[in-house]
Amino acid sequence: MLSRVADSIYWLNRYIERAENVARFVDVNLNLMLDLPAGMPQQWDPLILTTGDLKLFQERYGQVSAKNVIRFLTFDPTYPNSIISCLQIARENARSIQEIISSEMWEEVNGFYLMVKEAAQHQPQNTLPSFFTQVKLSSHRFAGVMDATMTHNEGWHFGQMGRLQERADKTARILDVKYYYLLPSAQWVGTPLDQIQWISLLRSVSAYEMYRKCQRRITPSSVAEFLILNREFPRSIYFCLRAVDTCLHEVTGTPLGTWSNSAERALGRLCSELGYLTISDLIETGLHEFLDQIQSRINEVGVKIGETFFGIEPVSNLPLMSQIQSIEI
Repeated sequence: MLSRVADSIYWLNRYIERAENVARFVDVNLNLMLDLPAGMPQQWDPLILTTGDLKLFQERYGQVSAKNVIRFLTFDPTYPNSIISCLQIARENARSIQEIISSEMWEEVNGFYLMVKEAAQHQPQNTLPSFFTQVKLSSHRFAGVMDATMTHNEGWHFGQMGRLQERADKTARILDVKYYYLLPSAQWVGTPLDQIQWISLLRSVSAYEMYRKCQRRITPSSVAEFLILNREFPRSIYFCLRAVDTCLHEVTGTPLGTWSNSAERALGRLCSELGYLTISDLIETGLHEFLDQIQSRINEVGVKIGETFFGIEPVSNLPLMSQIQSIEI
């Protein structure tokens, strides 16, 4: 497969997954604000902290408010990781490989982008929850259409790698923000507010119902274990990275458990370490420190995949922006 094609399929899926995840945590935060006790200040800072772009936000918007944060993360065309920018780049990647992907995939991407573009022109605050639901469903629909209409060859595996790598990164970031930033002070730990926020975190990754099927109580350690180490839940970090590892070996033909390039080696080491960790190990190390390290190592895997398979300038219609570099959200 041509490097250009593999690169475009990888980033097409990665940007659609990124748009979905942004919609997830903005939507959940909107709902969380409704459950806060009277007098409790609204917290929109953690959403910007999740992106790693706090400095950029402050330069453009100054004050952290619900309106500014939603605008920045959702409809700002000059911010490369906003929902509309992600879909614009995904659409350009899809356009460049129309002869490779199915016509149904192109129609889904194009319709998805046009839906968000139309919403950006109106931005009705009272319909934002339904808009974010549409974004999540459109992302799911694209993944389903790709799975059902595209041959499961090298291109499909590159698409899976992009989607699942992005998902693992976002799960780590969302968990880190709740554990490290969200509560106003330590005295709130174990209170109803703390419980509400852990439930919101689970909902932000569609994990609440599956978590409750295997755990009766919601505790920080149990939630962290479920979202990091669970081997069966499709949004856990370990599940996603193992799936990426499987797809990577399908592309190279190297047997699982061995490696033939730097990407396989970096990802194989990371999966092996996660496979033998317990939640006690993570807490002893420090959950924030562990999650910060995981994010860095996931980004490292992405860079090595790019170096190993792509090695070309990415397709993007946004000036001065590199898809390989723009993985910090």
